[in-house]
Amino acid sequence: MTPLARNIWVVVTFGLLLYGACGTENNNKGANQSTEDVLSYVDPFIGTGGHGHTFPGAVSPFGMVQPSPDNGRGGWDWCSGYHITDSLIAGFSQLHLSGTGIGDLLDVLIMPTNSKMDVTRFGKTRDSLPYVSSFNHEREQAHPGFYSVYLSKPDVTASLTASERVAVHKYAFNAKEEPSFIIDLGFAVNWDGVLASEINLENKTLITGYRHSTGWAKNQKVFFAIQTNQSIVNTNWVADGFIKEQVQKVAGKNTGAQFFFAPETVSVQLKIAVSSVSIANAKANLATGKWFAETKAKTEQEWRNALGKIEIDTPIDSLKTIFYTALYHAQIAPNLFSDVSGEFRLQNDSIAKAPQHTAAYSTLSVWDTFRAENPLLNILQPKKVNGIIRSMLAYYQEQGRLPIWTLYGNETQTMTGNHAVSVLVEAYLKGFRDYDVDLAYQAVKKTMLGRDRGLDLYSQYGYIPFDMADESVTISLEYAYNDWCVAQMAKALGKKEDYDYFYQRSKSFEQLFNPKTGFMQGKSASGQQWRQPFDPKHSNHREHTDYTEGNAWQHSWFVPHNVESLIALHGGEASFVKKLEQLFTESSDITGDNVSVDISGLIGQYAHGNEPSHHIAFLFNKANAPWKTQFWVREILNTQYTTRPDGLSGNEDCGQMSAWYVFSALGFYPMNPASGTYEFGSPLFKKAIIKLDNGKTLTVEAPKTTTENKYIQTVKLNGKLLDRTYITHNEIMAGGVLEFEMGANPKY
Repeated sequence: MTPLARNIWVVVTFGLLLYGACGTENNNKGANQSTEDVLSYVDPFIGTGGHGHTFPGAVSPFGMVQPSPDNGRGGWDWCSGYHITDSLIAGFSQLHLSGTGIGDLLDVLIMPTNSKMDVTRFGKTRDSLPYVSSFNHEREQAHPGFYSVYLSKPDVTASLTASERVAVHKYAFNAKEEPSFIIDLGFAVNWDGVLASEINLENKTLITGYRHSTGWAKNQKVFFAIQTNQSIVNTNWVADGFIKEQVQKVAGKNTGAQFFFAPETVSVQLKIAVSSVSIANAKANLATGKWFAETKAKTEQEWRNALGKIEIDTPIDSLKTIFYTALYHAQIAPNLFSDVSGEFRLQNDSIAKAPQHTAAYSTLSVWDTFRAENPLLNILQPKKVNGIIRSMLAYYQEQGRLPIWTLYGNETQTMTGNHAVSVLVEAYLKGFRDYDVDLAYQAVKKTMLGRDRGLDLYSQYGYIPFDMADESVTISLEYAYNDWCVAQMAKALGKKEDYDYFYQRSKSFEQLFNPKTGFMQGKSASGQQWRQPFDPKHSNHREHTDYTEGNAWQHSWFVPHNVESLIALHGGEASFVKKLEQLFTESSDITGDNVSVDISGLIGQYAHGNEPSHHIAFLFNKANAPWKTQFWVREILNTQYTTRPDGLSGNEDCGQMSAWYVFSALGFYPMNPASGTYEFGSPLFKKAIIKLDNGKTLTVEAPKTTTENKYIQTVKLNGKLLDRTYITHNEIMAGGVLEFEMGANPKY
């Protein structure tokens, strides 16, 4: 049990999850992580409080299944199914989202029981479910690949683990009553709603079925196969509220069943596999699974390997916990989606197939992850990258446009811009080419020449007018960046005409800068009017606004591809730095009657709890004020991440919030991901070793770094002084030694 899990009852008792502690207290243990189990520094409960929206359950790196507890209630802070403030568990479903702002999945709910249930109450709200149990956080524990909790109502200890494609449950029945478990396919919260389901007892140890649902993913089809290590001796069945007697199979909209074991049974294990394609495929996935002890040991080792790619040296144990938990969260998504056969379902119900040597992925939250999560995977998980690009191309071929936000093979249309363009171009420019490059270029070009999602207006006016579409400024700025990315791929492929066209369009941000206010503002279709009245602190969530989940202060800085021109628009470096500094020192008041809940983690008007702010602190580097980048990056590191359940200042968003920490703690960050450069910040650790898959290592040394010594004096790469504020991707991948000389005073 983690220290947090042992003590979390204190937090719940007081009913208050506080924000803002730096979480960098010096515990003076001084243990080098290489001599200890790195898993001991990961706390899956970080992010389960506040608005982190993470889940504490078991998952293998990028695994297809994520068995985890569900509290059984809806609401924004239950998007993952679980929140640390809750005291009830409704069951353990097999699919979960890590840190999203919308709730879906939670498919195939299973719960151990010890008495006969009223199955007619299945599929209802939490207060009506007969199998819900209270639990105590003192008797709950988790680490990578493992979760366990004592359920007081049935007097059962439930433990979870998972391999790449198979979830494994283990139930210890402490009371010899009626050992059993239920499956409730009608269980649904938040955006999810079941359309059709089926459960079939094929033999005494094999259960199969399906659950088709609609929600955030409009056409989600989950087929499952469950194997037990004990024989099932009796059953209760229900379909759409009616008890079904003397049957071995039920079908309907909401179906459920209870499966009983012999009264003397004290322990049961279940292996559960899913597939988007068919029951036959779920069975094939199931055949790859092992029982609990073997699965747990293998997955724990997989996590040791994944987390061991970076070794850090710091005397501050809380920093180790924050860092390795961030590295853990950054390797949960995207999720494996193809079966062992390589097959996976597209949203139009056609079946695609990944090549034998790669895999297909879903849960592509690219509006969030293009900023740091995908760049981190390009360094730490290069074997996954081609599969991610191939998956995007499969979705492109099905829908004629690169994906926006893919969930279980479905296009959700969530968020602005199209940052699959950025992810694909970045991968190409960094040397990932194991896919059809011609198709990839066709995809980025055709996507940005499309007519949907405001691209028609963007093409016609050179920006999106505020009087013709909501979120006009944010969408225009993001399309400008996407255009720049296409231009870079065109240039690399020798397509000069395309390069000129898209590079010119990438300057569209200039149309929206109002020199009188110093902000990017909504402009009318006539080009003669700015939206009035204008308040840079005003927020209106997603509707009747020019900014997505934010305001003008947060969104006026998104020009990562052409910071030089942005500086010129502000009148030069001095005025730019003054305005940028004001972002962090301005009051944190947000005005409006419908303020976006995503505006969180405020330092002035800088909002670290949402992704549009994540690159901003590094802009000082481009204005010859790198000491200000160093100051504010260290301030963010110290104030926006802690070891508590509310230790994330906003939604984890499939690894992006954590990837920011991983990069920034190491001392550099991909401010413009597709550029192939990483801007220096302020390294936290005295030493960090990045172990690359090519057999090389990059050692990052900052022996004098402390709370006070946060300013870079000099930087050397392999002994050579770097007279610049960045390191390149090729330099990182070539390995060597990156040395930071740190001091207490800025070096002007």
